[in-house]
Amino acid sequence: MSKSSNYSLPSLFSFFKEAIKGETHIDYTTVSIRRAVFMLAVPMILEMSMESVFAVVDLFFVGHLPNSQHSLQTVALTESVLSIIYSIAIGISMAATAVVARRVGEKNIDGASLSAMQSIWIALVLTVIISITGYVYAGDILRAMGAEQETIQLGVQYTHIMIGGSVVIMLLFLINGIFRGAGDASMAMKSLWLANLCNIILCPLLIRGWGPIPAFGLTGAAIATTLGRGIGVCYQVYHMFRGEGKIKIHRRHVAFDGPIIKSIVAIASPGTLQFIIGSCSWIILARLVAETGHSTASAGYQTAIRIVIFFLLPAWGLSNAAATLVGQNLGAKQVKRAVDSVIKTAKYNAIFMAVVSAIFLFASDPIISVFTNNEEVKAIAVRALRIISTGYIFYGIGMVMSNAFNGAGDTWTPTWISFFGFWLFQIPLAYLLAKHYELGPTGVFVAIPVAETAITIAAYILFRKGRWKTVTV
Repeated sequence: MSKSSNYSLPSLFSFFKEAIKGETHIDYTTVSIRRAVFMLAVPMILEMSMESVFAVVDLFFVGHLPNSQHSLQTVALTESVLSIIYSIAIGISMAATAVVARRVGEKNIDGASLSAMQSIWIALVLTVIISITGYVYAGDILRAMGAEQETIQLGVQYTHIMIGGSVVIMLLFLINGIFRGAGDASMAMKSLWLANLCNIILCPLLIRGWGPIPAFGLTGAAIATTLGRGIGVCYQVYHMFRGEGKIKIHRRHVAFDGPIIKSIVAIASPGTLQFIIGSCSWIILARLVAETGHSTASAGYQTAIRIVIFFLLPAWGLSNAAATLVGQNLGAKQVKRAVDSVIKTAKYNAIFMAVVSAIFLFASDPIISVFTNNEEVKAIAVRALRIISTGYIFYGIGMVMSNAFNGAGDTWTPTWISFFGFWLFQIPLAYLLAKHYELGPTGVFVAIPVAETAITIAAYILFRKGRWKTVTV
């Protein structure tokens, strides 16, 4: 057995501490693949776990408010709309990861820092437009999503704050993508730890009130989440300009650089479209559930989806390791090593998702009970969780394949896969099962794992064909 595949428990613990601490001297194009995956994946998994905590913390406190059914629907529908903003943020961050990783692989750190700053300019311009539009039309957005009138009256202020403050969402995703591309995954993790700690402290204080702090109710959840993310962004910005990591932005990097901006936009555009396609599919599914099962089914479905995302995001974190390794190894002209890194990461993710699937199939009832005491909502959430979890192993593999394409800068391939898989297969299938066969929300639940499995199979076939290996960034 090779040395790289025979780690003792003390050495694994040492690697774990090193990964958490964040060792920026590691060259991920030369160390063993297993170590490279481990050192990147540990902080990336913890980072994405922290991102999922945002949703679960809000869900927990909001689920225990008076009129929780309408409060939960407000949070869920707003998050569905915010998923479009997440998609744009992820698209730009994915482009930044690909470009920064490629430059780092080429040992061009100054070029990586310049690319990082250009991606931030792109994000800021887009966010101003989105924030103003979302704030002005918050009530109309909830109405268009199928919210009941009571939900709109109760939650419009929540939606105002969440969409109006979307700049912190955009920057939090983007700058962490920059850190990941540079191999500084620990810094990305720490920024979300800080943001979540602030959110966990502020949520109960601002929702319920304490001493001189008034109770803001549902609106308090939006204030807490936006403030928490904002503090995380301040931490990121400080370390980009003053820290000791690989990426260090100086005054010379701040000026606009047209060719680099054009290159980032060329990668980010299909990448953003890729995630918007998926997000719009989720929005349509959420509306279909609301139409066929009304507010109770909507609350149950959205509760289940929040819990699903809580476990999907760590798996996404592990798959992010593949993106960094592909980008850096292609930059170092080590194509076979890039392929091997993806295959190994996919195996680890499949094992993780198999464990999660078993937990959801056999322990969904007590898990859901933590987040709602409404029996009707709980019954629907349990059913949704069990059905959706049947495709978890395929979700895990599919994430790695998609991130491998994205890390190489080949964002068009997963975009086309998403288009056919979500819009031409998942949505029609959900509509057919829910309405034509009158399965209602259950039909929507069934369509999700079926479509995700088909998407994963297509992604694996195209990965093996290897066109992504020739993309220039």
